[in-house]
Amino acid sequence: MSKFITGVHHIAIICSDYEKSKYFYSEILGFKIAHEAYRAERKSYKLDLQVDDYTQIELFSFPNPPMRPSTPEACGLRHLAFRVDDIDAAIVKLSKQSVECEPIRIDEFTNKRFTFFKDPDGLPLELYEEILD
Repeated sequence: MSKFITGVHHIAIICSDYEKSKYFYSEILGFKIAHEAYRAERKSYKLDLQVDDYTQIELFSFPNPPMRPSTPEACGLRHLAFRVDDIDAAIVKLSKQSVECEPIRIDEFTNKRFTFFKDPDGLPLELYEEILD
């Protein structure tokens, strides 16, 4: 069978505090705002954030969204990982914004360094050090 999926287009995240999450993803993590819309009929914001040339995060707000487990070991989507060239510099940048990262771990299969931190709703996010040529 030929490959029919060519990449990841977007990751959708529902947040509990739209302004807080908008600030976190755009100002702290530095993702460019591509489009923002308020959908009055749903009482919902939709914010498109550009991660790289091909991938976006869709940030949604809904009135009273149900909570769900969010630790990396919970059943379902485990976490969202971002590639970084220099994990130490990334951790310093996050810590200056009062974002706490776990101690750096080593991937037992690739020997690459990684760490976890959380978004404003406790969603587990990962930094994975991988230098691309």
